[in-house]
Amino acid sequence: MSIRRTAGTDDSMRYIFSTRDTTRYRFPPDRHGVGIHTNYLIMDRSDAMTSEAFWTVLEPGQSPPVHVHPELEQLLYVTEGAGELTVGSATLPLAVGDLVRVPVGMPHAVAARGGGRVVYLTVDCFLAGRPSDEPSWDSHVRAQCAEEGWSFEEVRQGPAKLP
Repeated sequence: MSIRRTAGTDDSMRYIFSTRDTTRYRFPPDRHGVGIHTNYLIMDRSDAMTSEAFWTVLEPGQSPPVHVHPELEQLLYVTEGAGELTVGSATLPLAVGDLVRVPVGMPHAVAARGGGRVVYLTVDCFLAGRPSDEPSWDSHVRAQCAEEGWSFEEVRQGPAKLP
């Protein structure tokens, strides 16, 4: 990932993150057979105090399982494709240009519909600050892998450009 700094600022702090130079994570189906999706990490939670950012790519028919984040609010910005947002008991259409806010504790999932892939920028906002038990994206993914019985080395596929 390229690092750009701003003159007159703290040199240890990153301020600009490339949305093109990312690290790819390919998640297989969970133990219930649901949830194939790919994330491209842009900004690790270890680079910020209360947030992280990544692209989510869903190929036709793919969707992460319905899930809840008890510690964060999410923003999703759709940049490609048509999909559906399940939030609570509602299912709503998604289109390019839509900005979604998922409140803390709200069950939700996005699904690719309409024959094409869906790409959206995800920004996680941690209300109580960066989680101390999972202070980096890799530590979070390792915990998911342990829970699901996945191989971290297979899920984390390394540096990649968003296709």
